[in-house]
Amino acid sequence: MKDIDRLKQIINNSKNIVFFGGAGVSTESGIPDFRSKDGLYNQKYDYPPEQILSHSFFYDNTKYFYKFYKDKMNSLNIKPNITHLKLSELEKKGKLKCIITQNIDGLHTKANSKNVLEIHGSIYRNHCIKCNKFYDAEYIFNSKDIPRCECGGIIKPDVVLYEEPLDETFEQAINYIRNCDTLIVAGTSLTVYPAASLVRYFKGNNLILINKDKTPFDSLATLVFNENMGDIFKNL
Repeated sequence: MKDIDRLKQIINNSKNIVFFGGAGVSTESGIPDFRSKDGLYNQKYDYPPEQILSHSFFYDNTKYFYKFYKDKMNSLNIKPNITHLKLSELEKKGKLKCIITQNIDGLHTKANSKNVLEIHGSIYRNHCIKCNKFYDAEYIFNSKDIPRCECGGIIKPDVVLYEEPLDETFEQAINYIRNCDTLIVAGTSLTVYPAASLVRYFKGNNLILINKDKTPFDSLATLVFNENMGDIFKNL
């Protein structure tokens, strides 16, 4: 049996599927990932991207943070790809119970998925660090220089920066993975913690890994696909 046919059979026989995705889920929408040869970490900036996207850098060099953030994190005009759309279909059919994503681009929500856990936050939520007033993404990306609240405070995106802890969303993700019978992990190298540790909580029957490169968990998987994600999902 071909692997794609076996994957279809696993999905058909599953009652509680959880999808856990990383940056690779959005690359076919035109959003670069982080660690590939064309990813953000291999592009040249005045500072390493890991430093720019850190808690301390946000407060110490807010103007440069926003210069980078507005240039590289703006997905307002980006559309969901076939993977996002197929996952939404699986949710509507009652097969997929939860999407756990490391991405902050909001594309799963644009594809009309309802139960999405954004463990690293979202560009669509922003709050003043002084009065906590909410601002939408359009306000941030259309602002000049540093976006400020009407009270004068700096507005911070609700995204998890380096040096910041994950919130209760991570605990929710653990609970979904503990209770699912099939876990589909896609578009992530599974080398960055604590996100990669989520796979260790899976106790179900079928672990499916979809990633162009090998991962440390390949030997534990029921099926491994080292190919374009869109080619897999368009056949489901």
